[in-house]
Amino acid sequence: MRRMLDRLAAKEQRRRFSDDDLLDRARELSTRYLDGRAVPRSVRWVENQQHRWGSCTPDHATIRLSTRLRGMPGWVVDYVIMHELVHLLVPSHGPRFWALVERYPKAERARGFLEGFSMAANGSPEEC
Repeated sequence: MRRMLDRLAAKEQRRRFSDDDLLDRARELSTRYLDGRAVPRSVRWVENQQHRWGSCTPDHATIRLSTRLRGMPGWVVDYVIMHELVHLLVPSHGPRFWALVERYPKAERARGFLEGFSMAANGSPEEC
């Protein structure tokens, strides 16, 4: 697991998505998997999320992603974006929410990746 964390840190140096890149990606994911219904006003990196991978404020249609995601595989970042996009439509984690999240084909794989990463780094899983 330590080797995986080191590789991810090295990738982080090579891959730096801007906030505009994240917004473009969110719009693409919404179009592809949510029929364009989730319309974020902004998606940006934040450094103050130590226990969550992402968060959103539905009233303002804003999404924030933890900078700890930088350098992770794109499909993992996409999953966290997708999770937060669905919160723009469904605020709770009920069955309707998870049904929409599961439209993202790598949702289960990404959740497993994030859980493994959290366990290796912190000894406990984290939330979106």
